[in-house]
Amino acid sequence: MSSPTIHDVARVAGVSIKTVSNVINDYPHVRPETRRKVQQAIEELDYRPNLSARGLRSGRTGVIGLAVPELRQNYFAELADAVIRAAERRRLGVVVEQTGGDREREIEVLTGRRVRLTDGLLFSPMALGQDDRELLNTGFPVVLLGERIFGGPTDHVTMHNGSSAQAAVEHLISIGRRRIAVIGAHPDGKQEVRSADLRVRGYRAALENAGIALNPKLIRVAAPWHRENGAEAMRGLLADGVPFDGLFALNDTLALGALRALGEAGRKVPDDVAVIGFDNIDEASYSVPSLSSVDPGRETIAATAVDLLIERINEKPETAVPPRLIKPEFRIVARESTGARTTALTPR
Repeated sequence: MSSPTIHDVARVAGVSIKTVSNVINDYPHVRPETRRKVQQAIEELDYRPNLSARGLRSGRTGVIGLAVPELRQNYFAELADAVIRAAERRRLGVVVEQTGGDREREIEVLTGRRVRLTDGLLFSPMALGQDDRELLNTGFPVVLLGERIFGGPTDHVTMHNGSSAQAAVEHLISIGRRRIAVIGAHPDGKQEVRSADLRVRGYRAALENAGIALNPKLIRVAAPWHRENGAEAMRGLLADGVPFDGLFALNDTLALGALRALGEAGRKVPDDVAVIGFDNIDEASYSVPSLSSVDPGRETIAATAVDLLIERINEKPETAVPPRLIKPEFRIVARESTGARTTALTPR
């Protein structure tokens, strides 16, 4: 049986081929009722546009790019999943590229030939920084993710790193913890614009606001943010004998590694040490004990970034708006590792 064509969609929807094309290309001047009929016909027929032919006619590929440092980190893997789902709702494909946080590879992502095989790029740099803002002047639709560059020439979707980290530590303080360690500080110790530094600042602010003296021995380096490094940092903290009754891990995978090391040492969570992470990855619900975490709004970040990129792809020079900075709301998700009662797990 042959695949359905655009002619079939037009016939079932009772509209012209041009109208079907306008809906597929997301042109704004289509009546809602007409758009609904066309989309219903597309779903009924399971029609898939010929992206190659569509690209030749319109200069569009129907594909966007997503460049992240590494998919081994659960946050970026789950972000990629959320971006793909958001793009599919807009009938777009996604090409995912892993840069490894390498500066030359990040520059290649912005300037190389491969980026031109997509209609736009969602870009989360790790090596590029504030002094590299002009590299974003590509003449190509780009939406920036993450915390490495601010005030650049592109739309930027990021998270409330400082205030959400502060809220995480305040959660520990609210349950009576006063000697709170932090795992995940950056090795060079410089106060730059990056996730680690912003979250450590939030940690410091929470202690200061609560009148708790800062103990530098409780700030532990761990990089990259993988489980084994969280476990290693926790083992070092335990070996040094510095008293602590709370832990803020700068991401959930570090926290999961720390939970392992605490269990090996016979330290009970949350009785001896209350633990909170950051990112609210899926695994946090299933660890033992389940892990309290900061939910930074990953789903909203993904959907917002895709929407902004589509706007930039479709905009005309005369209607272009200035670059926008958007930070979705965050929330603290309290689970067993900070004393909250567990809840039944249900499929997503």
